[in-house]
Amino acid sequence: MTQDHQDHTSSSQSPSTNATRMEFPPRSRQVSGSAQVLRRSHRRPAGGATTREEDLFTLTNREAHGALGMLTGGVSPASLMQAVTDWGWHLAMAPGKQAELVTKMARKSARLAQYMVSAASEQDCPRCIEPLAHDDRFDDPEWRDWPYNLIHQSFLLGQQWWHNATTGVDGVSPHHEDMVNFMSRQFLDIFAPSNYPLTNPKVARRTLERGGWNFVDGARHFAEDLRRTQHGEPPAGAEHYRPGETVAVTPGQVIYRNRLIEVIQYSPTTERVQAEPVLIVPAWIMKYYILDLSPENSLVRWLRDQGHTVFMISWKNPDSDDRDLGMDDYRELGVMAALDAVNAVVPERKIHAVGYCLGGTLLSIASAAMGRDGDDRLATVTLFASETDFEEPGELGLFIDDSQVSFLEDLMWKQGYLDKWQMRSTFMFLRSNDLVWSASVKAYLMGEALPMNDLMAWSTDATRMPYRMHSEYLRRMYLDNALAEGNFYVGDHPVVLNDIRLPMFVVGTRTDHIAPWRSVYKIHLLAGSDITFVLTSGGHNAGVVSEPGHPHRVYQIADKPAEAPYVEPDRWAAEVPEHAGSWWPEWQTWLVEHSSGESEPPSMGASDAGYRPLAAAPGSYVLQS
Repeated sequence: MTQDHQDHTSSSQSPSTNATRMEFPPRSRQVSGSAQVLRRSHRRPAGGATTREEDLFTLTNREAHGALGMLTGGVSPASLMQAVTDWGWHLAMAPGKQAELVTKMARKSARLAQYMVSAASEQDCPRCIEPLAHDDRFDDPEWRDWPYNLIHQSFLLGQQWWHNATTGVDGVSPHHEDMVNFMSRQFLDIFAPSNYPLTNPKVARRTLERGGWNFVDGARHFAEDLRRTQHGEPPAGAEHYRPGETVAVTPGQVIYRNRLIEVIQYSPTTERVQAEPVLIVPAWIMKYYILDLSPENSLVRWLRDQGHTVFMISWKNPDSDDRDLGMDDYRELGVMAALDAVNAVVPERKIHAVGYCLGGTLLSIASAAMGRDGDDRLATVTLFASETDFEEPGELGLFIDDSQVSFLEDLMWKQGYLDKWQMRSTFMFLRSNDLVWSASVKAYLMGEALPMNDLMAWSTDATRMPYRMHSEYLRRMYLDNALAEGNFYVGDHPVVLNDIRLPMFVVGTRTDHIAPWRSVYKIHLLAGSDITFVLTSGGHNAGVVSEPGHPHRVYQIADKPAEAPYVEPDRWAAEVPEHAGSWWPEWQTWLVEHSSGESEPPSMGASDAGYRPLAAAPGSYVLQS
């Protein structure tokens, strides 16, 4: 092993193979940094041009967009206006839709008037409209008392009318319809009666009980939150969850480091281990330790205690010097370099590769390229909440179109990266009821300190995203859906997910707003593998961190051989039986079934190959702010 492994700056290469493959002339494409990709001619190249290649006018545009993006949180005003204009003009030219909306308004007004009479004379009058299934703002029994019942019912009827107004308008593009509908919900939520002390019965009761001191406590909480935001500090309580102290405490050693990753090898706790090790590729949008939280819910610790040798990639938190790192750099310096390290420690053994979120997408790309090139080092592939087909990305797709991506690229170009607060604001916007309004009512009106746990603290420990990589990711995955369509290049040829012929274990989560489970399920259409699919309760994070003993967890699981006919997702969900508990034991059993038996635990690192222990886990990259 060369000195590069010891000075921590090496770039790993896949092992050469003797496999003979038919060669085709490379298709026409443009080159963008480290990635060679097909692009639509009307779009700016992913990653954009460097400053030296741009003229004064383009630079002026980028500077202006970058400055504006700092004020809007990276949201393009042009994208919003396109959606509103599309909807507004088509509604203006639709007299039938206008008449329908007038009729609906009259009917709802009549329903509300009838309800007002009944509610004034009956103690527990049935509601004239029920909240949506996920809306728990009006669940408290006090909302059924006068006048709060009338107040919240009028709000819900108005909300329903605006849903009718922003959907079903002929000629509006589906994307713009979704955007306008989403924006109308966000705007209406500002005026929800639950957000104001005079129209929220719980706040009114708390004010009487405490003589108004709840507002004093709320003002104190607001001042503290404002101070922390201004100083870039995490929310109150998050400081109690520090990697290496209270979370990410599973013992291990960093055995490899390059400019992008550290590879952690965890210490065994069993006398015998499964012969095939496990390599986990987490997302780089957040720190890796969601999979090694507190000891009681650490997937790494649990897997290790079941007799598996576990390796983890810990991504660097990039800065402006890393602006030109691309998707292929993340594959080579990330997945492939980590595979080399694991191969050195556990030679002549195949590897169970695991990817989470973006890490799963990257692992899919790497696995397909390895299958194409005859690299057979993997035993299985496991994907947690990872998309490979981005045609239906859920509500996250509301913020991804040509206008939005171009605007975001200019913001990243100015900074060299997408900052963590900009990503966090997007996710909070998607779940504003839970993450903004409900939290604000509890902290500032009720005067209660918001709870904090390890998962919530982790969610505030975000990372930055390099300019080129994130640009390539948004354009090639979301806009072009290049991976699913066979147009994503690795080397001189595209990768095709059908080249993955390994057993796959794929997990989707029911309430995932980042990687909707039906989108995750599309791997059945793309990979040429035997697939075990799990649908578990919970969201993108809580559904994965689902340790045995966690209350109220359920899951569904079914196997699909590669040659079996396709079953559509809704039918799958309707027909597959539900099980109580954690899906982790199912996965561990599956890993054992696809392993070759037990062996002695490997040594910590492989000093003779240049992979010697460098530091104790969790390493240094996870501590970067």
